[in-house]
Amino acid sequence: MTAQSWTFATPPPAPLIGPDISVAFILSPRFTLVPFAGFIDSLRHAADEADFSRQIYCRWTVIAPDLSPILASCGVPVTPNQTFAEAGTYDYIVVTGGQLPWSLDVPGETLEFLRAAHATGTKIIGLCTGSFIIARAGLLDGKNCAVHIEHQTQFRNLFPETTSETDQIYVNDRGIITCPGGTSALDLAFTLIESHCGKARAVKALTSLLVDRRRASHHMPERRFGHLTSCGNWRVEQAATLMERNFSNPLSIAALAARLNTSERELNRAFQKHTQSSPSTICRRMRLSNGQWLLVNTTRTITQISLECGFSDGAHFSRWFRKTYGESPNNFRIRRRGPARQPPAEALAYPGEVKA
Repeated sequence: MTAQSWTFATPPPAPLIGPDISVAFILSPRFTLVPFAGFIDSLRHAADEADFSRQIYCRWTVIAPDLSPILASCGVPVTPNQTFAEAGTYDYIVVTGGQLPWSLDVPGETLEFLRAAHATGTKIIGLCTGSFIIARAGLLDGKNCAVHIEHQTQFRNLFPETTSETDQIYVNDRGIITCPGGTSALDLAFTLIESHCGKARAVKALTSLLVDRRRASHHMPERRFGHLTSCGNWRVEQAATLMERNFSNPLSIAALAARLNTSERELNRAFQKHTQSSPSTICRRMRLSNGQWLLVNTTRTITQISLECGFSDGAHFSRWFRKTYGESPNNFRIRRRGPARQPPAEALAYPGEVKA
């Protein structure tokens, strides 16, 4: 058989939608290849149908101060796709560490980039010894993180202000997510894919990589506005927390202000400063974001989701959903899940997962 006689499937037309999750990778000198490859390949398999690998549901790139190749610990070079200046905005920046002490030799430009990204609400992930780099940037002060047991003593000596844990697959502490590397990066990637793209896409990634089961994880439900609960302004932090706890019965701005023993005027000022939006707008966006997740990850009706997210009825929810996202909730669900590929409940079980 010659190469010319081989027949391969033609990819279906790509839906005209933006990605559900976008990730930029920063590779340290002598980074470890397994966690980087496992994480990025999980995104690749979840991003498209079959093995076409188009960046439809997931978007990813490798960024760096310049486009010089970066050597992995095994000697394989990887060339970045973009410089920091060319990089757009991403949901997550993944710092992939590796061999110590060489992986700590990152330029100050990288540390400044991480600080600036975190300040805008972008979540920062550390794979392997990426936690060391994030700690060098000062982003782990007073937080918990997951480290490999072989590196815990080194980490504690260098960063005594951070609590390190060796019995966690990953730790999420106020927008900084760390995992000890190796194959634990797969568990973290599957969790993020499930949170953003739905369980069916996470299962596709897992089975495509021939992983027999996802290990018990410390699941992190997606909180697109979670950074507001640690933004540095007590009014915004406490109001955002109350908003998250009252999706079904949202509090009025007057009630929020009364709960916080502040005035509506001061509350509005704080939100305008930290979010460039009013408290009522942020509250509505939170509830709509929760509705998005429910549309992809559950089989609840539009009306059920509307009420669960604090809207008076399906029409009210649909009107605001269309105004915010440019399409109806039903179209969003179909475009994300597809009418022909909506799996039965048992198909959404992870391999090796026992259904109750």
